[in-house]
Amino acid sequence: MFGPRRRTGFTLIELLVVIAIIAILIGLLLPAVQKVRDAAARMKCSNNMKQMGLALHNYHDTNGTFPPGVNYVYPQHYWSWMAMMMPYYEQDNLYKQAYNFATNPPGQNSTYNWWPWGGFWLAGGGTPANPALGTVVKTLICPADGRQDLRLPGPQWGGNGFVAFTGYLGVAGSQEGNEAYNGGTSNGILYWMSHHKIADITDGTSNTFMVGERPPSTDLYYGWWFAGAGWDGSGEGDVVMGARGVQMAAALGCSSAKVGFQPGRFDVPCDQVHWWSPHTGGGNFLLGDGSVRFFAYGATDGGQPGNTTTVLVQASSRNGGEVVQWP
Repeated sequence: MFGPRRRTGFTLIELLVVIAIIAILIGLLLPAVQKVRDAAARMKCSNNMKQMGLALHNYHDTNGTFPPGVNYVYPQHYWSWMAMMMPYYEQDNLYKQAYNFATNPPGQNSTYNWWPWGGFWLAGGGTPANPALGTVVKTLICPADGRQDLRLPGPQWGGNGFVAFTGYLGVAGSQEGNEAYNGGTSNGILYWMSHHKIADITDGTSNTFMVGERPPSTDLYYGWWFAGAGWDGSGEGDVVMGARGVQMAAALGCSSAKVGFQPGRFDVPCDQVHWWSPHTGGGNFLLGDGSVRFFAYGATDGGQPGNTTTVLVQASSRNGGEVVQWP
């Protein structure tokens, strides 16, 4: 006689129960994984900024001042503070390549060779862009924004060569940040043709922002690390930015309510006119003493264009005499 047949498979109901349990577990794990990834990216971003802080201070020790936020001295027209200090964060070879190309491009048409973007308006494309313009430098990108790993080819920006990006801008001052370019005085540390010493930071290096986070614009037209003209030629919005860029916002068709330090999105064009980061809840700032702090949006800045009492505005000036109350 044969005994009862042993069942070897799942019933449909049992299979559905198992699938449901797996789905629940995945749903529980995904937020945790995302938090871990965000924390890791935030830590890497902070480490990058610390390296920039060390490079800025090494530049200061060697040259007697911090680099200009935007330079305009031959052959380094429009070179950013990041380009000027390349030898101080292990990019000495790239610096030499960029400088040599600007002064004597081998086998190239030399017309406008010192112009970082090349003579892109000349017939036939003119002189190619400086090779450093399209070199991705890991220290200068935030790992939470995958776009910063990309290179923009010439046909997309209208030139001859590639463009590489950064998620870090020099803090130009408590207001627009382009005052020096327009013949006035900017009160930040890094702006158009700035050359400040530590002694100039009378508010104290531990109370003054030097670099902050702002990802490249939606159209990738702003946020080029090597050289930046900005919206008006001062570099503002490209490699440096002020705390209250109302003029920049208006010029780009954005509301003044967008200025300051507030959450942003990659697909919102007007988020390029304010400080923000891809991290959850806030962003990193490099202070004048080389330290890096993470600040929450609401606690640091209310976003009102005329508000001069926020931490962002107070900490963006080097000599305002404010007593910053850190959140």
